[in-house]
Amino acid sequence: MSLKSNFLLFVAVVTIICSCSNEKLSEKPTSELDPSEYYQELNIAYGDDSDQKFDLYLPPNRTSNTKTMILVHGGGWSAGDKNDLNYLKDLLRQDFPNLAIANINYRLADENNAPYPMQINDITTIVNYLNDNKAKYTISNTIGFIGTSAGAHLSLLWSYAFDANKNTDMVCSIVGPTNFTDPAYLNNVDSDLQDIIDLYGVNPAISFLEEISPVHQATATSPPTILFYGGLDPLIPNTQGTAMRDKLQSLEVVHQFTLYPDAGHGWVGLELLDTWTKLKVFINTHL
Repeated sequence: MSLKSNFLLFVAVVTIICSCSNEKLSEKPTSELDPSEYYQELNIAYGDDSDQKFDLYLPPNRTSNTKTMILVHGGGWSAGDKNDLNYLKDLLRQDFPNLAIANINYRLADENNAPYPMQINDITTIVNYLNDNKAKYTISNTIGFIGTSAGAHLSLLWSYAFDANKNTDMVCSIVGPTNFTDPAYLNNVDSDLQDIIDLYGVNPAISFLEEISPVHQATATSPPTILFYGGLDPLIPNTQGTAMRDKLQSLEVVHQFTLYPDAGHGWVGLELLDTWTKLKVFINTHL
């Protein structure tokens, strides 16, 4: 469910090339970090599981007001890796040189490990880690999210229902599921799609489906949200995007919604250029 190949094509088409050759990479222990220097720390462990790692990229000349964008990969809650979003990390470093970036892994679901609340708990642990170490890294506790597919679902759900301190300034969903009570899901006849949905349980209660659905968890205090969906997506029905749009509108939450009628679970060319253009404006405005 990764959009990696599509964004890589976008990078080639519009020749957005991340060049960090002039940055000085700090090699000091984190206890002695110089905030004037670029710093990266890869595979930071935040738990005992091999998947509980994330990469952190800190810009030079950062201050206690520096904000962090958290990237959450897709993969149907049971696959994918943070490396799938390295292309997006590079785009952000190019166009938002003052942002810190956390590109995260989370524990993957299988027949013995349900995605919820496991993956939401992992995001909470990472956010708490960043907050606990904000002085060491010279960053603020203000964050944003960009998620793709299953990672978009997790980004929306965490931002709406689990950000107890309301530190999320914006969240972006690229083809993220939003409503597990949607008849298009409950009554679907696609065995492959059903296998993915069944990770959350076979014949779960409606109350549980509402608990894991961003459309049912959004409130009037939810952060500004930008949504992108494809009209021909075989995994994410149009109603997943329009229901989220309508809920945010009814709550008067700042939001932006784009549906590409002829796109599937990802897109290329001018549509992809449009996505990045709109997302850049949204980040500049809200984070």
